Amino acid sequence: MRRLAVLLCWMLWLVSGAKTGLRAQNVPPEKPRVTRILFLLDASGSMLAPWEGRPRMDVAKSLLAKMVDSLNTYPNLELGLRAYGHLHDKSENNCEDSKLEVPFAAKNAEAIKTRLKSIDPKGNTPITFSLLQSAGDFPTDNTARNVLILITDGLESCKGDPCATSLALQRKRVFLKPFVIGIGAEKEFGKQLECLGQYYNASDVKTFRTILNDVVTQTLAKTTVAINLTDEAGKPVESNVNMTFINNITEQPEFNYVHYRDAQGKPDVLDVDALQSYDLVINTVPPVRQQNLPIKPGKANVFTYKTPQGTLWLQSPNTIGNPYGTVQAVIRQADKENTLLALPFGSRQKLLAGNYEVELLTLPRQLKRITIKQGQETAVTYVAPGTLNIITDLKGYGSIYRLNDDESQTWIYNLSDGGSSKVNVPMQPGAYRLVFRTKNATGSKFTDVRNFTIRPGQTTSVSLFGK
Repeated sequence: MRRLAVLLCWMLWLVSGAKTGLRAQNVPPEKPRVTRILFLLDASGSMLAPWEGRPRMDVAKSLLAKMVDSLNTYPNLELGLRAYGHLHDKSENNCEDSKLEVPFAAKNAEAIKTRLKSIDPKGNTPITFSLLQSAGDFPTDNTARNVLILITDGLESCKGDPCATSLALQRKRVFLKPFVIGIGAEKEFGKQLECLGQYYNASDVKTFRTILNDVVTQTLAKTTVAINLTDEAGKPVESNVNMTFINNITEQPEFNYVHYRDAQGKPDVLDVDALQSYDLVINTVPPVRQQNLPIKPGKANVFTYKTPQGTLWLQSPNTIGNPYGTVQAVIRQADKENTLLALPFGSRQKLLAGNYEVELLTLPRQLKRITIKQGQETAVTYVAPGTLNIITDLKGYGSIYRLNDDESQTWIYNLSDGGSSKVNVPMQPGAYRLVFRTKNATGSKFTDVRNFTIRPGQTTSVSLFGK
């Protein structure tokens, strides 16, 4: 009975654990993000100009009404309408003529269509002021996608800077990169507005209709990205690398993913917001960066990058004890001055295939040039050091030099300035020279010069004589 009770407890524990694990994995899906589209409509006096037989304003109202009607059944979508230039005559030169006519709400197409009928073009074109006001139109909701669609036939007329304002609001994440539709305008007109966001030139009514449809489709369509990481031959063998999607407006990371590929070598598919512009950083060492990732909205985008990697092994010498302690190495790309990374010996590090310089912080320092190859390990090591022991305790000034094969000398180490000459220093095997003058010596001629040799694992003693 006792054994049966223990068995039952054990089974209950397993079932309880399984249920707990199941709950942890089957987390309820995230609440769908709300998309808010604010139509910012130019209602300045110039919108009375004829466009294919009708005033531009009438065309804009008609197509906008049809658009909001078609969007009325979309879930998780809210629309709003702001107009400018319609409350004051142009003679009043009012540069704050802008009003949120229809606040955001779901299924509010009827309210927008009704309000459009009563908006009549009159005054100025205060685009900058309207952009600033639109910042307060969007509810405070960090999870929402805020989209602004500006429809205009004219440039800023109130001496504002709409481009700088738009960029500042994007950086504050008030809204995503705006869509700007220039209607009935020449191409030169667009050059002054494309800095506001994604500019479209609707030179005729048919094009305006198409652009308006395309812009809304881009806003609502699902967009995915898959990243292939390949070797030099283009085979998708690389993975498990962190990838960062950086918003190139805010310059902040939007997404961080650790790359995954399945057994067939296919990368997984990632959902991204195509209304933002990204730089992709593949965080290999060194990193690979793609500026302005050319994502096509509403498409299954696939990008391929060559990221062949091998491994650097900083291999410690096979000795018992190491007078250096832990030796560091500095790694640079060949012909580049900037340090790529610093690592202690005993480390392994993946690097992109290519040529590198590895500087070993031994005494003296050593510079080794290596080539990292795809899928291979390259080892770097150093000869086990010996030890220099200066046994005389004299106060003075001196240096240690390495003796080169051509009988020249290279400085590597200074003794303490005016302090004791007594040292115990681990050094790489080789031929060296010690130059020393005591502090109380009465001339340079009393400099003591001693040549000595360091051997692996051995201590070399040097004695100085005071003059």
